Amino acid sequence: IGPNTILASDELANIRRFTRPYEFDFVEWNAKALALKWGQAGLGTIHYTPTDRRPELVLEYFEIVRQVWEQEYNIQLLFSDPAVSDPHEASDSLRQELNTLIKQRDALRPLAEAVLEAQVSQVAADLGLTLGGQPLPPVLYHTTDPPNSLIVSPRYVIRQEHSVNISPDMTLDEIVKLEDDVAAALDVSTLTVGIGGIGLYPTMVMETTHINWLAEVVAHEWMHNYLAFRPLGASYGVTAENRIINETTASIAGSEIGQAVIAHY
Repeated sequence: IGPNTILASDELANIRRFTRPYEFDFVEWNAKALALKWGQAGLGTIHYTPTDRRPELVLEYFEIVRQVWEQEYNIQLLFSDPAVSDPHEASDSLRQELNTLIKQRDALRPLAEAVLEAQVSQVAADLGLTLGGQPLPPVLYHTTDPPNSLIVSPRYVIRQEHSVNISPDMTLDEIVKLEDDVAAALDVSTLTVGIGGIGLYPTMVMETTHINWLAEVVAHEWMHNYLAFRPLGASYGVTAENRIINETTASIAGSEIGQAVIAHY
């Protein structure tokens, strides 16, 4: 058997015959995110922001995100309204406002992320989750559109047998076709779901307007980073039970740390 031969018994390899063109490029994303975080750390802008101004800055960022979403929704309404003959012209002023808001959001996002990272770090330190007084690894996250996850289950049992991360830019038609192709070829059930965050480094977190949810997810994903230096994290993928225990631990810790961040700041 040649090195490129796919064995019929290797179900994941057979799934990837269909998903490979759509799989999310984690290496490229991670390289860009690390470069961005290193650049932010080099500038040290958070140190020039007064402590009492930081919570206000984070909430200001969330308000701008909310306005961006609202404008995008209003523009979609115009383009989906059959009574609007020229949606491009009708939405011109809205699109200009949207571009201005997006620039404001993108300019404020790095500082808002740095503030929340510092706040989660402080709470983690208060709870004793540190080495030499510092969280290890340091809390780092980056807001982005996370990939979707194609979940594969046996047809007659609800159980995640495999999952493959695919691009968030896929259209609905592409997603449905991919699900159907894998299900038909391997006699399995398939479902594509969104992901709130991924424990890479920096961790990947989706954009939201919900500060409570974000604080918990940032803490949850950092906990995966924290556990990676310990037996529970190092054995994450060995068995399904290990994965469940790891995720449960991160969920409990993320909830407690996130609630403490909201209460304190």
